[in-house]
Amino acid sequence: MFAPPPQLLSTWLIALALNAVLIGAAQRLPLLTAAGWAHAGALGTLLWGTLGARGWLAVVGYLALGSLVTRLGFRRKQEAGLAEARGGRRGPENVWGSAAAGAALAVLSVLVAPVWRPLLLVGFAASFAAKLADTFGSEIGKRWGRHTLLITSLRPVPPGTEGAVSLEGTAASLAGSALMAAWMAGLGLLQGWGDGLLVTGVGLVATLLESVIGATVQPRCGWLTNEMVNGVQTVLAAALAMATRLAIAAA
Repeated sequence: MFAPPPQLLSTWLIALALNAVLIGAAQRLPLLTAAGWAHAGALGTLLWGTLGARGWLAVVGYLALGSLVTRLGFRRKQEAGLAEARGGRRGPENVWGSAAAGAALAVLSVLVAPVWRPLLLVGFAASFAAKLADTFGSEIGKRWGRHTLLITSLRPVPPGTEGAVSLEGTAASLAGSALMAAWMAGLGLLQGWGDGLLVTGVGLVATLLESVIGATVQPRCGWLTNEMVNGVQTVLAAALAMATRLAIAAA
């Protein structure tokens, strides 16, 4: 019968205990629903158990930055009917729509040979950079976008329309992607400025692709929720980042 090494077991026990304590203390913050906090605790335990403190801090940074930009101009967005539901609090569907791809890559990174870990961490970073880029672009664009256009036709549409983009929102998306890439690099999850630039660029490209999906596929598929589109976006970002890094290495 398989018995996990004591060091591995202690890592997971620490991860579980730490996240239980922190989630219990953080539930008063208006960031997640009660169920959202429970799922965030499961995600945090998974990331700490696989990537250690830096994996956990990566998502804490994403959550903090995403929640902060959601609160910007929140009252005006409420008045216009463009604010996030539940006062901006995220639920389990938001947690996993944003983090399922990254969590899968974190698990895979400890199962493969060490030589593949940097590649998988680039995908991990890109998945969160793309999601933060999407959040920045959406929240800034809805509040401050002057001219909102449908990405596929460039015809004017109301703010908040699926597939809508604006110059201000696109610039915010680039800023969000760059912030997430910088945070990941600061935590040592990326190797050098080249990976940082790659993750930043992929985050923006994946966000634009997500807008294309929102403008074309989502209106035709009633079952395709925003959270599912978010999941597709993060998978695209991770795959594109890893494929690009492999192509650069082979060149």
